[in-house]
Amino acid sequence: MTARRSLVEGIKPDPALEQQFVRTGKVDRPETVQPAEDQPAPREANKPRGAKAVSRAPLTTRIRGDFAAALKRASLERQLNGITPNTLQDILEEALEPWLRKNGYLQ
Repeated sequence: MTARRSLVEGIKPDPALEQQFVRTGKVDRPETVQPAEDQPAPREANKPRGAKAVSRAPLTTRIRGDFAAALKRASLERQLNGITPNTLQDILEEALEPWLRKNGYLQ
């Protein structure tokens, strides 16, 4: 692991990098900070290798209170038991997909 440095040391100005940014709009600097081994892996690393990358679009809606409570409880219990899908997003996507296919909105 690399030696840790203080925040103040990390934000000290570098005139060469500043000039490069002003002239080109980019900074070509190799990443010197490596993630600590004790930090959790990024979420993408936990996904199966064969899974397709899917774009996500924000969606805001309101649902009945009892549905929201049941959905949250299901999500938390599934997370504790290590069952997938266990996130609210994944559970909702799994529930919506059959309806969208049945009604001809997905192929």
